[in-house]
Amino acid sequence: MSVLIPDNQRRTTDELDERLDLATGDTRAKQSAFWVMLLLSGVIATAGVASDSTATVIGAMIVAPLSTPILGVGLGIVTGRGGLIARSLLYVLTGIVLVVAVGFLVAQLLPNPTNVLNNSQVLGRTSPTLMDLLAALATGLVGAIAITRRDVGDVLPGVAIAISLVPPLAVTGVCLGSHAPALALGSFILFASNVIAMIITASVVFVAAKYNTIIDEGRRQHRRVYVLLTALLVVVAVPMVVNSLSSVWSQQIFTATEDWLEDTPGAEVSSVTWHGKNVTINVLAPPPLPPVSDLQASVSDLVPWDPTVKVIHDFGTTVDADG
Repeated sequence: MSVLIPDNQRRTTDELDERLDLATGDTRAKQSAFWVMLLLSGVIATAGVASDSTATVIGAMIVAPLSTPILGVGLGIVTGRGGLIARSLLYVLTGIVLVVAVGFLVAQLLPNPTNVLNNSQVLGRTSPTLMDLLAALATGLVGAIAITRRDVGDVLPGVAIAISLVPPLAVTGVCLGSHAPALALGSFILFASNVIAMIITASVVFVAAKYNTIIDEGRRQHRRVYVLLTALLVVVAVPMVVNSLSSVWSQQIFTATEDWLEDTPGAEVSSVTWHGKNVTINVLAPPPLPPVSDLQASVSDLVPWDPTVKVIHDFGTTVDADG
């Protein structure tokens, strides 16, 4: 571990407390900075989501301070301080409510909030996959190592961008305000997986860096905490597994549909989308289409639960102004 965190660059426990515990040092300044920056980052993220601006959303990621109490939870677990865990969790939970509320309120101001649900900022955060979880675990490791070393603090803005905490909450609020609870749940799962991954990886790094000064009884108590965190990680991973498999199956169904249309000149597959146990396939092609029962049979062979196939057939026609 000395390679990752050299002894001469390792922060002391007091230094970590100063950075991660908002109730130590100049508490009034630290807490006011936290809430002001979190509120502004929530506004920026929501504006970026509503306008489909990636650059604006990235700006919100950089200024968002939510990773501070999340890492504080990991430090509290490792050092056996229930007070630090409770305070940090309170900041995280209150921060969740604040950012989701901002997203919800902004959605009420939009002329047609349902239009936002189809932009890239929303769609990219409402169906998290295992790749998102893997990225969260790796980013959590980077963040924990960076916070324990005095010489690599410059990477923390990159960590903030990679872990993406505030934008999923903004999407959750916007989706709730647009009456799309299923999408809101998807984005909140992304946020929850990022939080749990960051706490777990931070705890691992802090233990490896020997910040843990826990008596035997405390170790037994903290084993239960680690078991709980692992269980929560599994819970949020389940829908991610489903989304990952759905993505794979969508691509296979897309290919199967192309094969189904191979004898139809000029036919194209526009999209494949899931709606519960049903799969909707948009096709652009001249009539007539091959029997849909043939496509249904192909899809049933690909997907274990035999989904119902619905084909939306669009005609590509040209209309002259004179006509």
